[in-house]
Amino acid sequence: MSIITIDLGTTNTKVSCFDRNLRVTKKISRQVPYIKDDDFVEIDPIGYIQDIKEMISSCATDNLTSHIDQISITGQAESLVILDKSGDPLLPIISWLDKRSADECHILEESFGKECYSITGQPAFIPTWPISKILWLRRNKQNIFNQAHKYLLLKDYVIYCLTGEYLTDFTIAGFSCYFNITTKYWWTDILDFVGIHPNQLPDIVPPNTIISKIRSALTTIPGIDKNTSINSGLLDHFAGMIGTGNIRRGIISESAGTVLSLATFVDKPISELRLPTYCGPFPDTYVILPVCESGGICLEWYKNEFLADNNFHMIDETILTEKKKKVPIFLPYIAGTNAPYFNEWEKGVFFGFTAITSKFDFALSIMQGVACLLQMNIEYLESCGIEVDKLISTGGGAKSRLWTQIKSDITGREILVPKNEEAPSLGAALLSSIHCGYFESLETALPNTISVSKVYTPSNIKDSQQIYKNFRNVYSSLIEAFKEF
Repeated sequence: MSIITIDLGTTNTKVSCFDRNLRVTKKISRQVPYIKDDDFVEIDPIGYIQDIKEMISSCATDNLTSHIDQISITGQAESLVILDKSGDPLLPIISWLDKRSADECHILEESFGKECYSITGQPAFIPTWPISKILWLRRNKQNIFNQAHKYLLLKDYVIYCLTGEYLTDFTIAGFSCYFNITTKYWWTDILDFVGIHPNQLPDIVPPNTIISKIRSALTTIPGIDKNTSINSGLLDHFAGMIGTGNIRRGIISESAGTVLSLATFVDKPISELRLPTYCGPFPDTYVILPVCESGGICLEWYKNEFLADNNFHMIDETILTEKKKKVPIFLPYIAGTNAPYFNEWEKGVFFGFTAITSKFDFALSIMQGVACLLQMNIEYLESCGIEVDKLISTGGGAKSRLWTQIKSDITGREILVPKNEEAPSLGAALLSSIHCGYFESLETALPNTISVSKVYTPSNIKDSQQIYKNFRNVYSSLIEAFKEF
């Protein structure tokens, strides 16, 4: 008895196999191969699905002593796939990282900006959202637009390839910017505006929905047969919340991957908040999910450009052994927009460096800058009445003891790092395990599967408060200058 999970990450696609006690018996990861050309960021759909099928086969084949009861899918949401009537892709997958549709965002903002947040939970139209890419398609590739039979998000496309069903779930649909989070149906006014019909979109189901149909090609894999079901799963951020034990109000899951994101439960949308709000993984729940596109990507960019001979661990150790001194203030606005203000004109800034500033000082300033961005979002949540009792850190950044301690110091809060490093996969497996009868409920499953690896406690509060004050001052001083840059 086993469960396979598929995590459709931005950087890597991960397939894991869990036994009935939710211990990982096999884990495979493959880097997502992007095709980049200026603002265009795409993925070959055929190779992408082939990689997933090969990883599923490898996991199942190495698990010959156990039947695969369920395959559950989690992952990113916004990447767009356009299919023809035969179910074949008309274009490469358009990644959420793709920025081609900036002009279309201005058009949508003029027509729907005032009502967008109350309907979709999105504060603004940005190129990330699929609705802007669809409008771009209509304006720039009319022939492809006319042939389009279905518009799917990435997880929906994987479900289609595994089952033949056109389905999406509430947690994924909310990232389209054409989904109504209160009625849980498509926003037909904006669909009419861009020229598509709801029947060109997948059917909407609750997250964690079981699909009994499975394509026959998969049943040739040992351990997988007609009794293996597909779980529609849920968004990776929400699966990660569950995989770290964040299933109630007052807890914030902080994910320091390519992007910096925060996730916390609320009972209903908060109109004055103006932070991204989505239908939650459980009935009658919502999740506030501020996303900063310039998160871990800032340090990754810096390492690749200036410290290519060092891995992240070496960078940490070098910083820890260097003589402590003031480092520049870093504003982490190098990619897209950042919560809580979503100012599209912001840019990355190093402020206050001198001739003695080392390349490792710049790396430290990046860690501090991202930590300040985290604190800025926490303050904003609290100002809107959202309680913050506990911080749980996941993602690649959580592996850095230096960076996590900096976050604890600047936020002035205890930070828990779970032992399991792949929280989204575990969260998806937890939900599947209840369907499969391994556990009766999440409440009974969590104590048996989740443990804390390390707890970080604030230790340098005075200096860190000054760093954050300087960060806010520099940010405020440059807002007008950004607009002219």
